[in-house]
Amino acid sequence: MNDAKALYLGLISGTSADSIDAVLVDFARGAPQVLAIHTHPWPPVLRKRILALAQGEAALDLDAFGRLDVEIGRCFADAALQLLEQSGTPADAVRAIGSHGQTLRHRPGGDYPFTLQLGDPTTIAERCRIDVVADFRRADVAAGGQGAPLLPALHAMLLARPGHARVVLNLGGIANITVLGAEGSVRGFDTGPANGLLDAWCLRHRGEPFDRDGMFAASGRLDADLLDALLADDYFALPPPKSTGREHFHLDWLAMHAPLAGLDPADVQTTLLELSARSIAEAIAQHAPGADEVLVCGGGVHNGALMRRLGQLLAPRALHSTARHGIDPDFLEATAFAWLARQRLLGLPGNLPAVTGAHGPRVLGAIYSAPRAGSPERILSGAS
Repeated sequence: MNDAKALYLGLISGTSADSIDAVLVDFARGAPQVLAIHTHPWPPVLRKRILALAQGEAALDLDAFGRLDVEIGRCFADAALQLLEQSGTPADAVRAIGSHGQTLRHRPGGDYPFTLQLGDPTTIAERCRIDVVADFRRADVAAGGQGAPLLPALHAMLLARPGHARVVLNLGGIANITVLGAEGSVRGFDTGPANGLLDAWCLRHRGEPFDRDGMFAASGRLDADLLDALLADDYFALPPPKSTGREHFHLDWLAMHAPLAGLDPADVQTTLLELSARSIAEAIAQHAPGADEVLVCGGGVHNGALMRRLGQLLAPRALHSTARHGIDPDFLEATAFAWLARQRLLGLPGNLPAVTGAHGPRVLGAIYSAPRAGSPERILSGAS
């Protein structure tokens, strides 16, 4: 591929579905250089529908499914167009958009493993007039992998340090870790919940989409019996490779594990924060015992209470944001999907089998071409 156009645009809405992150990335020097960022809010009614579907609280018939796919695609296109306008970047300067889409189901196990992200890429390509690479996870799942996490390859490129073991911790709705070994090895997996349960409980009891700075959690007391019941979930004991999502860790899951009637909502929030922190810290202690540094990205980096508790549990390891290394913690994931789009167009693998468990390296994603200049008649006739 002629990579003369080095600009790529990455789009993602994570398991928290709090917004669509858009980032413009320059690969002229090989490593990604972020040029512009944009956070695009979901329409509140649409976000509520997405969360209800992701948590199994609602269902769709085929007509509603098709409409939702296009509706989400239009929102992703709007996010990309806003970023281009704000940065003064013409569409024809961008080689491709890497769109993760919005995950509604992630079931990489069982007889018929699958992963499902919505956000019609043809709609994005048509509205933005830029080629789109999307559907990144299914090739890995088809190859026997988990389809997630996909960020460790970029984490290794940007943050590995020879002779030094460290962990990159992504605090989204779900937490995942990348273990960067001192000898160059790369491993990673989803540890369990990060912000997802905290956000859902806060929304139910405070009417707010997230627990700002962890203040709700800080107002309660830990319920040890509830914590023990939650930590007994089989997922935490599973060996990697493994991945999970809102279809597993949601409020009905919480209610199934312990009776909540009579519990102070603040105490439950405190316990959910401890669940996230404890499960993350135990995963790092077990799978990265030699690491002395944990670099944090994702929305949870802004939850002061969660970061403080993680710092206590992970001590004496150093804990700090990837911002210390010049990497915006809020847009690292979107940058990864710009990188994955470039990998696809270069015909290079995007997965790490040691992370996902796939049978081998796979080129990830499908290409959705934007409309080309010229009338339909000239295109059909093959005229130039």
